This record gives sequence, C-alpha cells and structure tokens, in this order.
Amino acid sequence: MLATVRSVFDKVGITVTSLCAIHCIMLPVILPLLPLLGLTASHNHAFERIVLLITMVLGFITLFIGFHRYHRKLYPFYSLFLGGFIYWQKDVWGHEYEHAVLMVGATLVVLAHIMNMRLCNSCNSCEDDH
Repeated sequence: MLATVRSVFDKVGITVTSLCAIHCIMLPVILPLLPLLGLTASHNHAFERIVLLITMVLGFITLFIGFHRYHRKLYPFYSLFLGGFIYWQKDVWGHEYEHAVLMVGATLVVLAHIMNMRLCNSCNSCEDDH
C-alpha cells in the first residue's frame, strides 16, 4: 500500500512541478494575449507560494516513505529542499533571471522524485514488498 502511495506521489510531484514551471515560463507570453481573447488575469504570487508549499509537503512525504521503507538515502531530500529553496527565491534574483532560476529549482524538485523512484525500484532487499 505504501509503495503505491509513494509511486503516485512521486508522479504527482513530477507532474505538478513541471506544470508549474511551464505555467511560469509561458505566463509572460500568454498574459498579453488574454485581452485579445476578452479575458483578464493577474499574476498571483500567493497562489504560487501555496502550490509550491503543497508540492514540497507532498514531496517530503513521498521521499520519507521511500527513505524509511526502501533506500535510506538522503540525497533526494537535498535535491528537493534545494530546489524548493531556489524556486521560492526566484524573485530575489531579478526579473531577468527569474525564468532561469525557476527552471533550476523545478529541475531539482523533479530530480528528487526521479531519484526516489529509481532508488525504491532498485531496492534488492525489498523485492518482496513491491
């Protein structure tokens, strides 16, 4: 049961982080086009922070399940927290670097989930648990 939850959370974490990064990158392109379609939108930083926090909590739960039950490796946590920290600080670097910083942070979060999936799937001592 925990293996299924971990696997689903890893996949959800990868998907949400990737979609968030795509949204942030495409927003400057799409935002000016919205009035042409009769739509309006605002860039809501609070919403972005909430989504990031939810992603980090789900990521921590997922990595903890993998760590505790399968692999006992800490480096996926390092990648998750470093990526989340960088992602959170994207505005600090200035507007011209925001997208590059965002991509680095999102990549590290996605990488944490990928590392966790690979470590859990390669666990030789737990093959009967899968």
